[in-house]
Amino acid sequence: MLDAAYSLLDSLEKTALSAGVPAPAFNLLRMTIVLTLVFAFVLLTTIILIYVERKTWAYMQVRLGPMRVGPKGALQTVADGIKLFLKEDVIPALADKPLFRAAPVIVLVPALMAYVVIPFGDGLIAKDLNIGILYILSISSVGVLGIITSGWSSNNKYSLLGGMRAAAQIVSYEVPVLLSILGVVMLTGSLSMNAIVESQKAGLLGGWYFFRPPFNQTLAGMIYLTAALAELNRTPFDLPEAESELVAGYNTEYSGMRFAFFFLAEWMNMFLLACIAATLFFGGWLAPFGLEFAGRLGSLFWFLLKVWALMFVVIWIRATFPRFRVDQLMEFSWKFLIPLTLANVIVTAVIIAAR
Repeated sequence: MLDAAYSLLDSLEKTALSAGVPAPAFNLLRMTIVLTLVFAFVLLTTIILIYVERKTWAYMQVRLGPMRVGPKGALQTVADGIKLFLKEDVIPALADKPLFRAAPVIVLVPALMAYVVIPFGDGLIAKDLNIGILYILSISSVGVLGIITSGWSSNNKYSLLGGMRAAAQIVSYEVPVLLSILGVVMLTGSLSMNAIVESQKAGLLGGWYFFRPPFNQTLAGMIYLTAALAELNRTPFDLPEAESELVAGYNTEYSGMRFAFFFLAEWMNMFLLACIAATLFFGGWLAPFGLEFAGRLGSLFWFLLKVWALMFVVIWIRATFPRFRVDQLMEFSWKFLIPLTLANVIVTAVIIAAR
């Protein structure tokens, strides 16, 4: 099906070019179509992910989870979306209204834009930038501005504290995220997400950098997953929205769809985290043990299988571990993760130089 769709796009391109349509114009149209499909897929995946996460928590904590709306509560997420859409949009009287309205959008849009360079399969990428991973890191760092803006503009001390915590936390954990990725970039010699996948073809497991000797990046992969969780404000690193201390943190004053945008962005970023980890450390869309299926659909299957396995681990962590204290959170990054990532970069550089 995917191969047929791409064949149709190729046929349309040839027809358009022969009819005198400028190549840049058709490329823009093609990229718009692919981006629309990617965004629709990501939004649908997010809706499914919310339900799966609730049910997983429930089973791990011996509860039922959502049960009343739809079979086994399968339509609960849809019902929540309708409820939030119909809720009154309340803005505090003393809030900075333009910034208050802009903050959820600043958080959500970068979460969507990062998917432009994710290779979902062999050729299934909206735009293969030669600085793909740098683009993701850059665009993802914009989201924290929305969190800080929401805390400041709400004119609420709890919200302001949540925004300040988010700023300190995300700045601190961006350093180990970057350094953990640096080892893979050094081995690949490229920032392109497709090139990183292609470089992992050799070996029994597809040459995954998570296991591949002598360039083993297992430590970097584990640090990336840990630090990325902290950047997402996910448990046990959810200090910016700690209900026991800050009511709900930076989003305390939000209601309706503006409130939903913050959590929609969180789940989108969670899926993005798993996509990046699968691409950098687990071979992306490459099949392990030579178990390849024909066409782009097979590569999409393997990519999504790895992504959902990683998301299960993220959900498992949230259902299991208690929240850190603020001082523990900061010390864990600066005194533990950053020295480990620096050591990994140095060892990787020595191995590369020695070969």
